[in-house]
Amino acid sequence: MRFPATNQSSCTEHKLVIVGLGLIGGSLAAALRASGFRGVITACDPDSDEIACGIDMGLIDGGGVDLAAQLAGATMVVLAVPVLAMESVMTSLAHVLSLAADNVVLTDVGSTKATIRACAISAFGRVPPNMVLGHPIAGSEKSGVAAANPALYTHHRVILTPEPDVDPAALQRVRALWHACGADVLEMDVARHDQVLARTSHLPHLLAFSLVDTLARQDERLEIFRYAAGGFRDFTRIAGSDPVMWRDIFIANRDAVLASLDDFESGLARLRQAVERGDSDALIATFDRASHARHYFDTLLNKTSYQAEYNMQPQGKVTYRVHPGGEAKGRLRVPGDKSMSHRSIMLGALAEGVTEVKGFLEGEDSLATLQAFREMGVAIEGPHQGRVTIHGVGMHGLKAPSGPLYVGNSGTAMRLFAGLLAGQAFDSELTGDESLTKRPMARVADPLRSMGATIDTADGGRPPLKIKGGAVLKGMFYDMPMASAQVKSCLLLAGLYAEGETRVREPAPTRDHTERMLNGFGYAVSREGDTCWLQGGGKLTAGSIDVPSDISSATFFLVAAAITPGADITLEHVGINPTRIGVINILALMGADLALENEREVGGEPVADIRIRHAPLTGIDIPVDQVPLAIDEFPALFIAAANAEGTTRLRGAEELRVKESDRIQAMADGLAILGVEHTVFEDGIDIVGNGNLHAPSYGGGRVDSLGDHRIAMAFAIAALRARDDIVIEDCANVATSFPTFVELANRIGMSVNVESGHD
Repeated sequence: MRFPATNQSSCTEHKLVIVGLGLIGGSLAAALRASGFRGVITACDPDSDEIACGIDMGLIDGGGVDLAAQLAGATMVVLAVPVLAMESVMTSLAHVLSLAADNVVLTDVGSTKATIRACAISAFGRVPPNMVLGHPIAGSEKSGVAAANPALYTHHRVILTPEPDVDPAALQRVRALWHACGADVLEMDVARHDQVLARTSHLPHLLAFSLVDTLARQDERLEIFRYAAGGFRDFTRIAGSDPVMWRDIFIANRDAVLASLDDFESGLARLRQAVERGDSDALIATFDRASHARHYFDTLLNKTSYQAEYNMQPQGKVTYRVHPGGEAKGRLRVPGDKSMSHRSIMLGALAEGVTEVKGFLEGEDSLATLQAFREMGVAIEGPHQGRVTIHGVGMHGLKAPSGPLYVGNSGTAMRLFAGLLAGQAFDSELTGDESLTKRPMARVADPLRSMGATIDTADGGRPPLKIKGGAVLKGMFYDMPMASAQVKSCLLLAGLYAEGETRVREPAPTRDHTERMLNGFGYAVSREGDTCWLQGGGKLTAGSIDVPSDISSATFFLVAAAITPGADITLEHVGINPTRIGVINILALMGADLALENEREVGGEPVADIRIRHAPLTGIDIPVDQVPLAIDEFPALFIAAANAEGTTRLRGAEELRVKESDRIQAMADGLAILGVEHTVFEDGIDIVGNGNLHAPSYGGGRVDSLGDHRIAMAFAIAALRARDDIVIEDCANVATSFPTFVELANRIGMSVNVESGHD
């Protein structure tokens, strides 16, 4: 058998001995051969025919039934025998291990680590420092070396469970072994491994065996199997696995399997009761939670985008190629405001009754918030095309989640959740992605502690946040040292559960979405000047929420129309909260032909349709008081400046340097590639525009968005006035805030093509 070369990491063992040449051991040999492994591979197996087959297939260089005969000079021994055979094999190995090389490393592939660790202690007196227990999460319904597959471990996980005193060099060599096979290598302690595998692998196999056996013993079994649909076949496929192997696993991991079976039986009993009672809320809560959890956590494990899959967008690296020119005409409704999408789920879950949400932003952060409430027992239908139905449980109806609540990259969600969870009766933990766990959370944890909450953080006041339930919260007056809508909202949500009044003063105006939405749910929040307050102990009443379109997303199309001759775009139902309209004010100062139509209030929030038509723009000195009101919109405004007559000057915008990227420098680098004259300052930029309406404003080129969604969309819009194609790299994160951007851009007459969608 010939193996195609791969680009996996190299394994440099001199001689590898595989004890047990079945599917797992044979596939290990095949994967190593495919990786270009240059060492010797031999095997030991009680079945000499398996050895002969492995040699004929080119998997191994030799082997036999006698373990001692294979060990001479071995630098690594992989034990791939059934779990219940492991103790006798290890005992034999202990007697002849001196024949191996001095630096020999031992490892295994068993799926029940506590049992195998006990075998090692029995055979060796301890787990030797040169032994690294491991478990590849891969397999097949086929068995034997003839079924060996060189790709069996590619993109699969291998869990190592090293002992505290493991030799670091041995651990590294075992990691290299599995990396060479294309596997992702993780580490976990033995007890945790057995608990996790009992739930995610052992229990499903047990249920599949049981279901097929139950149906196979019924009189109608032939009809049942003849008409079984694909779902039955998918679920029961694993019942075709090796019965002897699984018997051994269930016996070896008995305690963990029984514990997981107890949990499953409890859940099944709840479902049975719901079916008996006709309890539709309980059924939809379970089914919807399970459906979305399956989808959501699969994307987390695979490091793919949840909402990109929702919208059938490509995963991995995404590049936009935008052809120059095009129109900018049409009537659009951009996705809902992210801040309000978070809050609609939070308050809808705590309300009494059913809350219908329209315009929900199906972005990564808000989907994480939605999933977190599902894990706390809230029945949530959707999202589907921006519609979500929340079956509220009331102020005290949340249930303890089974583990940490994951909020992705959303600082808003983590800070607001901290306030909300501080008043619950149960313990909880908040965590997020790698980026979020580096952000300090003391500015919410400290005032919450002053209210009586018990919150533990990691070093430096960083996530995860561990919140002790059952705290008695007391209302307080908090004079915020710096303006922050997130801190203000956190304390107001905690104040819902506090005794007395919670009052917050802010040194400068911040977004007031929380106050407005609380009032919309019938919970009175008062304001006088720079201070807002509420009384604890009230309730929320469910209702309908029509989330306004996000003005940050609308900005790209406002700029598109402002810079394109003949353009005429109307953006429907856009939120025009006074704390968010800096972009409208700045464009108006530059001369944009912009009008607010159909102004109204929805759920306590002002909204309007915004119509914008092309008019010549003029460079301005952007007023400093408008900077905080437009901080997220500046990447697009830089493109407006590049098409204006004269120079646009921005100062007082240091915050732009600490967003998803250094947006001042990232935009400056892209403008330089297009040929736009500019000067960068520490707190801003000067951009010299080209106001010639009869010629392109700049050239084209390849721009790196640095994974910043707003940088990517800004340069896509720039192509309307470019001379040549603009190619924008690293655009996958556009889906974070604006999953339908490409669709809407093409709808108004642009030509945005997704050039690639793979790593």
